[in-house]
Amino acid sequence: MELLLEPFFQRAMLGGLMIGLMAPLIGVFVVLRRLSMIGDTLSHVSIAGVALGFLINWYPLALGIVFALGAAFIIEKLRKTYRTYAELSIAIIMSGGVALASILFTLGKGFNMNVQSYFFGSIFTMDQTDLTIIFIVTLLVLAVMMFLLKELFLLTFDEDTAAVKGLPVRWLNMMITVLTALVVSSAMKVVGVLMVSALLTIPAASGLLLGKSFRHTIIWSVLVSELAVFGGLMGAGVYNLAPGGSIVLLLIGILILSLLFTMLRRSRAMN
Repeated sequence: MELLLEPFFQRAMLGGLMIGLMAPLIGVFVVLRRLSMIGDTLSHVSIAGVALGFLINWYPLALGIVFALGAAFIIEKLRKTYRTYAELSIAIIMSGGVALASILFTLGKGFNMNVQSYFFGSIFTMDQTDLTIIFIVTLLVLAVMMFLLKELFLLTFDEDTAAVKGLPVRWLNMMITVLTALVVSSAMKVVGVLMVSALLTIPAASGLLLGKSFRHTIIWSVLVSELAVFGGLMGAGVYNLAPGGSIVLLLIGILILSLLFTMLRRSRAMN
C-alpha cells in the first residue's frame, strides 16, 4: 500500500508500536495494584505542562513529561500519607491538574487549538523528536522489566513480604509511578489525553482474561495492544478516521472478544 511508504505514516506506526509495547508492560502492574485511574490523573497533569509549553514557547511534550513526573512524586508521597485511602492521592492530583490546565487555557487563548490536538491525539504529526523521546522511554521500560520483573511481581502481589525480604519497596513503588508518568506523557500524541489510560488498562484487562500465568498475562497484553495499534492506525489512515479513537475502539472490541472466549472456555470446562 502507498500509505505505508509515506514518511509521516511510517513515523506514526513506529511510534505507535513502541507505545503499544511499553504501555501494557506498565499497565499490567498498574491494574493489579488497583491504580487504574492513575493514567487519567497523570495525563491531565501532563496537558497542563503542554499548555504551559505553548504559552512560553517551549517544546510542549517535554514540559508535559516534567509535569507528569512531578505529579508522580507527589502521588507517591500522598499514598504514603494516606495509606488507607491510597486512591485519595489520585483524586487530589487530578483535580489540581485540571484546575491548572484550565487556568493556562485561559491565559493562552491563542494556542488552544494547538493544545486540542493533545486531547484526542495527533500521531500523524509525530516528528523525529517525538520518536526519540518515545524510544528512550521504551528502552527504560524494557530494561526495568528485564532486570526487575521478579521484584515487581512480589511487590505487586504482597508488598509486606517484599519489605520483609529486604526489597527497596519505597524505591520500587516510586519507580513504577515514574515509569507510568513517562509512558502516559509520551503516549499523548498517540491517543490523546482523554484516552491514554485505555492503552494502560484495556490490554491488561484482556491479558488477565487470556493469560494462564503472570508472564502469559503480560505477553497477551502486549499482543492485544500491538494488534490494536497496528489495526487502528491502518484503519485511520485508509478511511481517514481519528487514530486515537480507532485504536481505543479496537481495544474495546478485542476485550469483548476476550470476554466471550473466556465465557465459552469456562462453559466447556464445566461440561
